[in-house]
Order: sequence, then structure tokens, then C-alpha cells
Amino acid sequence: MEFFCIFIVMKPSKVIKKEITIRVCHDVSQLTKDEQRLIREAQASVGQAYAPYSNFKVGSAVLLENGEIIRGSNQENAVYPLALCAERVALFAAGSQFPDIPIVAIALTTQKSLKENELPVFPCGSCRQALIESETRHQHDIELLITGSDGTVCVMDSVKDILPFAFKGDSLK
Repeated sequence: MEFFCIFIVMKPSKVIKKEITIRVCHDVSQLTKDEQRLIREAQASVGQAYAPYSNFKVGSAVLLENGEIIRGSNQENAVYPLALCAERVALFAAGSQFPDIPIVAIALTTQKSLKENELPVFPCGSCRQALIESETRHQHDIELLITGSDGTVCVMDSVKDILPFAFKGDSLK
């Protein structure tokens, strides 16, 4: 099953359209072995989450071009702005340990029970921005594998699919 989403920005005498494709898999056997392994790593990292305030545990895992997998989990703080999401924990750990190695894919999972026909939880805006920075820095698309508690996996080829009008370094010039 595929979902399509179109964003339209209206300007005088101009229409800009962006199409987003999300591949939805209900059976992980439809994914590659690397993708399945990455999802298992993200699921394993959920147990390392520190979420005493929200009780919303999130796990992530990034696959680097050199085959390394770096895991992350959300880390809360009583002062919420000081907390870090699982995606950024894994992303920043990968960047500090392997600064010149591009990220190939990231898997994200939560313990949230999904309602019927509900998609898994997607990254917040801060995480999307951090991910797009990594794509831009390494000039390499990052595949996203977002899993739900019911086994549903949403697959996107690039972070650009969930942040179509991204703010990048070029915006500052």
C-alpha cells in the first residue's frame, strides 16, 4: 500500500506542488535483511529510553555506509527543552564517532499502541531538521523506516519526503 500527499504553496501566478510517497508494509519480510536488522536494533533500544515524565519511549538506530549501526533512545529531563529525542541521540552519536561516514538509513519505533489505520509516529520537527542537515552535509539520502507497535513499517527514500521545504545552509546565503 502506498500513500501520496501533495503540498501546494500558492504564489501569484505560480503553483508549486510536492508529491510524497510513503511505502507502507504490513510484513517486515517485504524489507531487505539490512532494513529488518535496523528495525530490530531500534526496537531493542526502546528499552534504554529514559522517559519518566511522558512515559513515551522511543528507540532509533542508524545504519552507516560502513555497515556500523548506532542506536539511540529518547532521554527526558524535568526541564523538557533539555530532553533529546531518540533520532538525534543516534544521529549525534554517529556524527561524533564517524564524522565522515554518511548515514544510509534510520529506523524509528515507539511503544505507542496504534489505533486502527493509524500510521506510526513520525519524527518531530527538530529531528527532521537534524536529519536533513545530515543528508545535506554528506550529500546522501537517508532512508527512513518508521515502525509501529502493530508491525506496520512506513518507508521513505529520503528525509526530504517528510520535510519537503527544508531550511538548509543555502537559505542563509
